[in-house]
Amino acid sequence: MEKRTILAIVLSTLVMIIAFSIQSIMYTPPAEAVSAAGGQSQQTVTAADTEAARVQQGEALSAPAEPVMLAPAREESQQSAETEQIPLQPLIEIKTDFYTAVFTNSGGDMVSLKWRDIRKAEDDPDAYVELILSGTNQARAFTVAFGDADTSPVSSNFHVNRVSEHSVEFYRDFTSPSAMYGTDGKFRLIKRYDFKPNDYLFELTVTLDGGNAVPEFNFAGNAYTLSFGPQIGPVFEKLDGYYDYRHYNYYNGKRRDAKINEKIERPAWAAITGKYFAFAAIPLLAQYTISFTDKAEPGIVSASRMNITRPAASISKIVDTYRFYIGPRTQEILANYNTGRNEYNIRDANLVEIAGSRGFWSIFSPLEKALKWLLLGIYRVVPNYGAAIILLTLLIKILFFPLTKKGSEATLRMQALGPKIKELQEKYKSNPQKLQAEMANFYKQEGYNPLGGCLPMLLQLPIFVSMFSLFNNHFDLRGAMFIPGWIPDLSLPEFIVQFENFRVPILGWTALRALPFIYVGSQLLYGKVTQMPGQQSNKQMKFMLFVMPIIFFFVLYDVPSGLLVYWIFSNLLTLVQQVIINKFVIAKRTAAAAVQAPPQKAPVLPPKKKKK
Repeated sequence: MEKRTILAIVLSTLVMIIAFSIQSIMYTPPAEAVSAAGGQSQQTVTAADTEAARVQQGEALSAPAEPVMLAPAREESQQSAETEQIPLQPLIEIKTDFYTAVFTNSGGDMVSLKWRDIRKAEDDPDAYVELILSGTNQARAFTVAFGDADTSPVSSNFHVNRVSEHSVEFYRDFTSPSAMYGTDGKFRLIKRYDFKPNDYLFELTVTLDGGNAVPEFNFAGNAYTLSFGPQIGPVFEKLDGYYDYRHYNYYNGKRRDAKINEKIERPAWAAITGKYFAFAAIPLLAQYTISFTDKAEPGIVSASRMNITRPAASISKIVDTYRFYIGPRTQEILANYNTGRNEYNIRDANLVEIAGSRGFWSIFSPLEKALKWLLLGIYRVVPNYGAAIILLTLLIKILFFPLTKKGSEATLRMQALGPKIKELQEKYKSNPQKLQAEMANFYKQEGYNPLGGCLPMLLQLPIFVSMFSLFNNHFDLRGAMFIPGWIPDLSLPEFIVQFENFRVPILGWTALRALPFIYVGSQLLYGKVTQMPGQQSNKQMKFMLFVMPIIFFFVLYDVPSGLLVYWIFSNLLTLVQQVIINKFVIAKRTAAAAVQAPPQKAPVLPPKKKKK
């Protein structure tokens, strides 16, 4: 939806520019991130004793008499005398400077990850954003299934070992029945989470330890699948490009878009990206496959899942380490994993690509970055993003005033040349080739370029597109207040009346908004002031000047308020510029006409007769 909407706006803008141009000449005929991030997975048994002590296992696993060919695993029988029944324990919480992670020993899964907005007070409920969305059921992220992505994940209760303030591990023993030998092979699954207090990255280590009992891990061709889902936050009403969206990306020398259910072999990283937040996985493994699915989840409008499948391994112990990023999708934060300014000393991970524009719009990325730098600079002086948007719009208008002035002068000059052009068109209407030659000769004599009126507008189009993208995606605009009580969040549509449990039929509106009406008024006023003589009777120009703004009213009704603040003030500033330019050009033309006109002699009056 985002790409289609922006494309529609840009194309409509181009149509308007071309239409103005036609009117003005209407008388004219026509794989290093993995290595840099930290090596490959350990797949040996060299640290078996250390690992056993770390998980506090009381008794070594016994080996079967013969090698075991693994079949689909099952949880260890609760009736077995070797293993106690594990109760469901209270939720485990880990806090860092950036977020609070919550785990359950049911599967050893993460059930919540709340990011804290440091711009807000700690006791403000709006300061916390849930980055793992759940539906009707409890969210279960980082689940493990013995097999592929279609296998049901492990949900039994695990033992818990709280290693430190920022580390926790979960472990449980399982048995793998062997039809070949009629024996059970016992192995241990361990999931360990390690956080850094000042970093968005954290590590998850998955260990399968078969000791002497299980010589390999092969469940229908795979060892296990690690899955994240059902959806990244924050909460959204719909995914449409304005409110939020979900994209699936991976990196293999360059960022690429992934398709649902596509199997991607060994990317340096893979990510689910939203408008403001992203989830990225960096597997430190030699072999793995990543896929994305949108399998429905009760209570969620749309689900977005990532699956990392580990192939079968002919070893008795697997130790796989993954690094995950869940946090703001911003250039500033993600660039730290290129420069080494992070607690893992990671360099050249290229996670910053997650924050970049996509597809065709990426060509405007350098310009968008420059505008963002200006916006942040203005915000430091005027700590209100609404005011900063207005001041940035004013600065851009001032910088481009010479181009605007040149285009307006060319358009106004065309008005003066209009009668002569019409005369030539009437004279040579039956000879198009002769008319074209005469028109070219006429333009040459007058020193006029027919495209002079539209080229300055076309040169400003990249600025428009970049500003549109900036105000629609800039992370700091999320939750940024402009006018208390009216525009509390520039990243969302404002409203003056919110409809309770009601949607306007056909349109689907859930609120009465003021900015779209103000936008239409500014656009219509702008068209009225800038229209040229003769356009009042031109049906095409009437449509462009008066019907298009009304169409845009419906297209932009639910866009973020920051976009409309920019567009409204851009219209008003352009209108003021046009009034100034018109007065300047008219005054200049009047002065030039006075100089060129021959001086008129004062009339000689006859001498008055004297009265007698």
